[in-house]
Amino acid sequence: MKHLDLSRRDFLSLASVGGVAFASALTGCARAAPAAPAVPGPPPSPPPLPSEDFFFLQLSDTHVGYRGDANPEAATTLDRAIGRINGLETKPDFVVFTGDLTQTTDDPAERRARMARFGESVARLGVKDVRFLPGEHDASLDAGTAFREAFGPTRWAFDHRGIHFVALDNVSDKAGALGKPQLDWLAADLARTPAETPVVVFTHRPLFDLYPSWEWATRDGADALAILDRRSQVTVFYGHIHQAHHHVTGRVRHHAGRSLVFPLPAPGSVPKKAPVPWDPSTPFAGLGSRLVETRGDDYPLLELPVERSSG
Repeated sequence: MKHLDLSRRDFLSLASVGGVAFASALTGCARAAPAAPAVPGPPPSPPPLPSEDFFFLQLSDTHVGYRGDANPEAATTLDRAIGRINGLETKPDFVVFTGDLTQTTDDPAERRARMARFGESVARLGVKDVRFLPGEHDASLDAGTAFREAFGPTRWAFDHRGIHFVALDNVSDKAGALGKPQLDWLAADLARTPAETPVVVFTHRPLFDLYPSWEWATRDGADALAILDRRSQVTVFYGHIHQAHHHVTGRVRHHAGRSLVFPLPAPGSVPKKAPVPWDPSTPFAGLGSRLVETRGDDYPLLELPVERSSG
């Protein structure tokens, strides 16, 4: 795509999809400020962004199989999101699901059945490149075995249009740790990546200690951040906390994505972590989408509310 100006139709459609995040111009390119006009009149329009700019979508915490009062419409939200994405005139380069694809269950057969239902829905996405990483609901009870059977490795890396993307698994370990082998893998992977290349990391849990008593942390996340902080441009997109949240550690920027099912309260704002109650008058409050656009070294974010689907 020559620039990142989605049509109004596309923009409004994605504004009503829960749990979607845009990430665009991650190479650090930005719109140049227009020069002052040489003659009286309106200033010229800013030039389009370079052709290498693109966007991708992050969806998180779909919790297929969830049944509860926090979202009576939980069975429809993923399919609604897929339908709206398929209706876009401009398609994302790829889609990433950042964990908790399914609701936890102690039954291994039901776990696999829920993953199969999730896979059947996602197979209808009209995007060629779709990637997955697990959440603790998917992987902590069997160390990621069922997830790997359905979706492949729990950690991976790839390059796309001048950016290096890395997915880390901080949920297959019941303690919420990455583990030394994975930390060594991350260090070796980044050592092979040119120092000037921007890096985007996907995880499920936050890598920093957001609120450890609610398990909103990674046990050895500080070790991962020590590796990432050697780079000059790193952005982490994660899920798990079911709300928008933005944080900086050293030179690393962290952005949480909202859930497609139910929001959770702000860290430490209530005595016990529990889903925010469903309000029929504002049924999708706390679910939403996000526009992320780079301007130089800045990542301004625009949070978009979700509206009830008419379909």
